[in-house]
Amino acid sequence: MSDKATLLREDDLAFGELREAIDGLTEDAMRQVWLGTWGVREILIHISGWHDEMAAALHRVAKGDAPYPAETYDDFDAWNARFVDQKVGVKTADVLADLDTSHRRFVSAAAALAEPLLAPDGVARGPFEGAAAAHYREHAAQIRQWRQG
Repeated sequence: MSDKATLLREDDLAFGELREAIDGLTEDAMRQVWLGTWGVREILIHISGWHDEMAAALHRVAKGDAPYPAETYDDFDAWNARFVDQKVGVKTADVLADLDTSHRRFVSAAAALAEPLLAPDGVARGPFEGAAAAHYREHAAQIRQWRQG
């Protein structure tokens, strides 16, 4: 299996783990604050936000451009807050739908890239990995721990 195929497969598995971690949560549970000022709903909004940002980065790479615009992503907290603030009034069902849609766009952008761009030293590897499997697993573990607590 190619490195690219392995990355995409690992992403798919980890995204499934995230979906399993939230399976069966009620609207009230999704809105319960337990991670600082966030609940599951905000975690999912944040993941979707990074999907969208990194899908755009992967599209830029596909065109031969640098992955990131002049604006940087160094202040993760500010970006995370921006993503959540933009969706304050959005229904939780729409948050879930957006999670799946943004994931498909993100994976599609990665799948369209040439293999070398996703190689360990490839320009798209960092943008992809930053929003993919490890990110899902980090939050899935937090959610599972919260659900068990």
